[in-house]
Amino acid sequence: MSNESPTSGFWNYVAECVRLLYWIYFKPFTFEHWLRDIHPQLKPRDNPFDKRAEFRTNSRLRLYAEQVWWLTAVVPMVAVLLVAPVYTLVSGGESFHWFTSCGFLIGWFIVSLLDRGGNKNRLVIILVAVLTLFLAPIFLSGVALRVAAVGVAVGVALRVVVGVALRVALRVALGVAFGVAVGVAVGMAFGVAGCVAFGVVLGVAFGMAFGMAFGVAVGVAVGVAFGVAFGVAFGVAVGVAFILGVLRVYFWLPELLWILTLFLLSRNGKRVNCLRYLPSRFDELILLPLPFMDVMIVEAYQKNPDVARETINYLITSTNQQRVAAQAISGIAGDILNRCQRLSDIVEIANQLAWIPSPPPKELGVVLPQFLDISQNVRASQEATSLYRRYELLNIPIAVLRQLGQSLALTKDARVAVSFGNAAQGWLTILETAQRTLNEQAQQSKEIRQVYIAGNSLDPETAKNRFKGRKDIFEEIESLALSEQPPVLLLYGGRRTGKTSALKYLPYRIQANIVPLLIDLQGAAAATTLKGLAENLAQQIIEAARRLPRKVFLPNPDANKLAEDPFPALQTWLVEIECNNSGKQFLLCLDEYERLSEVVEATSSRAPLNFIRNLLQHQRKWILLFSGSQELSELDDYWSDYLINTRALRMTYLHESEARDLIQQPVENFRDIYEPTAVDAIIQVTRCQPYLVQLVCYEVVELLNRDIRRNRREADTAKATAQDVQEVIPVVLERGDQYFRELWRSLTDSDRSLLRRIIYGETPTQQDKGVIRKLTRKEILTPEGNAFQVPLVQKYIEQLLEEE
Repeated sequence: MSNESPTSGFWNYVAECVRLLYWIYFKPFTFEHWLRDIHPQLKPRDNPFDKRAEFRTNSRLRLYAEQVWWLTAVVPMVAVLLVAPVYTLVSGGESFHWFTSCGFLIGWFIVSLLDRGGNKNRLVIILVAVLTLFLAPIFLSGVALRVAAVGVAVGVALRVVVGVALRVALRVALGVAFGVAVGVAVGMAFGVAGCVAFGVVLGVAFGMAFGMAFGVAVGVAVGVAFGVAFGVAFGVAVGVAFILGVLRVYFWLPELLWILTLFLLSRNGKRVNCLRYLPSRFDELILLPLPFMDVMIVEAYQKNPDVARETINYLITSTNQQRVAAQAISGIAGDILNRCQRLSDIVEIANQLAWIPSPPPKELGVVLPQFLDISQNVRASQEATSLYRRYELLNIPIAVLRQLGQSLALTKDARVAVSFGNAAQGWLTILETAQRTLNEQAQQSKEIRQVYIAGNSLDPETAKNRFKGRKDIFEEIESLALSEQPPVLLLYGGRRTGKTSALKYLPYRIQANIVPLLIDLQGAAAATTLKGLAENLAQQIIEAARRLPRKVFLPNPDANKLAEDPFPALQTWLVEIECNNSGKQFLLCLDEYERLSEVVEATSSRAPLNFIRNLLQHQRKWILLFSGSQELSELDDYWSDYLINTRALRMTYLHESEARDLIQQPVENFRDIYEPTAVDAIIQVTRCQPYLVQLVCYEVVELLNRDIRRNRREADTAKATAQDVQEVIPVVLERGDQYFRELWRSLTDSDRSLLRRIIYGETPTQQDKGVIRKLTRKEILTPEGNAFQVPLVQKYIEQLLEEE
């Protein structure tokens, strides 16, 4: 049994009702979460009595329904009892119309009592309203009784409107406020004071129920209506009071005084202690801005990051102060970025700011993600295996920082421009200093610089002049692009022959009036809808233009038109780009073009190919270059209907002179580390395949450096021999497994069968001529069909067959 006394139980119940009323007006987000705990489908706008069937199994729901009813029925009475004496005292003896007001409240209470019955009492309620409104004043005699009867009638009628017609649309807040407002206004005989009270209370409630914009509109309408009915003074008084109530000015003024007091009294490192007393802790619905909240959070973060982050999270999830939270996040991020003094500080930035929500606030926009990417790039440079590689990898974040500094100088937000602009300049100084130090250390190091890059395509920003040869390819692309009727260009060749690298270097090797835009269709093919593909293509075109040596800033396409009909919208957008950049030829380079077949299959539509054909036929300033490992003859038949007048450009092995240049002078001032026989051996085992040349050279340098560290070779005189090249071949086959395995998987059973027979010493027959021609085009066999073109490929397949 409970030891709680009836008195304490009563006051606990009253306290719960008061808390509920407080939550309704000041903590709507907390109120909404609380209702979900009671019932997953219960919302602040719902009438809990509509779920009467669940009262037996859900005692909290029944309790909440009772409390809502008591608040709606009783609070107006209490308000009138409190306001009446004050009004009489302040108005200089003017009497409060007790009979009318009490009559109204009696009628209000009668309908509230009947309304507990739910839908079955709905007709009874309406009947009571009608009878009371028309019959009570007629049959009652005496002025006082008639006045009271009128009040009862008004109370019944208005409670029907609020409790029946609007019961689902409005919150409890509006029901309570309506009763209070009319009860007080009736008591004041609808004078100016009564109308002001009416406007104040209902304004607050309408703002709670319908939002600020609708509340203000209603306030204007109410003011005009009262002005027409009762005169301009009444209209202005009610309208202004109503709108100020919607804007919650009556709460905002003391909250403003409170935040000013907190700010002035919490100096000298006491901001942290004051975050729990911010106005938003007590009022979750502050509509007008309050100063200094974001400043206090930023300063508190320096003393106690956990408390500051908790406050920001509270503002985002439990109030309407998301803008204050965003400003605080921006301030904290700017402060942390500006405090970086060393390279290690920049590396740790990604961890320090990991708590910031993704995507970041609009105020940070693109800026913060760029700083985080720079931090990641610096971390990657620190994890490189050699000093020289660390030096080179810093080129990427340094270039991005320079671009970021320029863009921040043009931003409209002065606070972001100053704070983050200073951070960008500070970071740039740190990275440039670190890069100079790394270069000096690399020059003094006994180890050989690891400058070879095996694997990913070469990026001009970091790879510099490592890209060798292909002059004939660049000249032919330029010549065909400038011809009177440019054909469709098809750049094809085996995997990792340098096609993507060539496209990345293309802007540096052709005339400035040709604008190459590299599009990765491997990423675009992830789209499962035509809209997604069109959006991806547009975004990649914009980003590619910004990456050019001479940047081109393109407009964004119309998002609505793109969503409605993607590819016609894309065509219109390309025409706009063409018109805004007269004198330019746009070379749209579609890398991994074969992936478009996947989109055609996924969407069951050839709209992307129709878009390409339309581009070829009608937009002369746009030239298409397809890049991939397959010829058109290897694709589905429908491709031939779309790619007419195609000029194929084959990307094959490097010329021997180009391969020797890559081996011996991959970068400027690279010392000679090879014996002539070692260079010949690399040429022989790789057949000048660029990826394999880089891979073998990389492993040779690693071998030499291991021997130098173990004092097996002298650093100044160490040179690779042909024997060293043979020694690294097993490691090369292991590291290049993905390349070799992908090559093997791309072959058909007949292809593999022939290669097995050749490895086992058999001579191809006449029936093998077709397969030999195919494998010759794939650069696997020599035209005679009795030998492999690349010895490393033969060694891998031999190893693979041994494991079978």
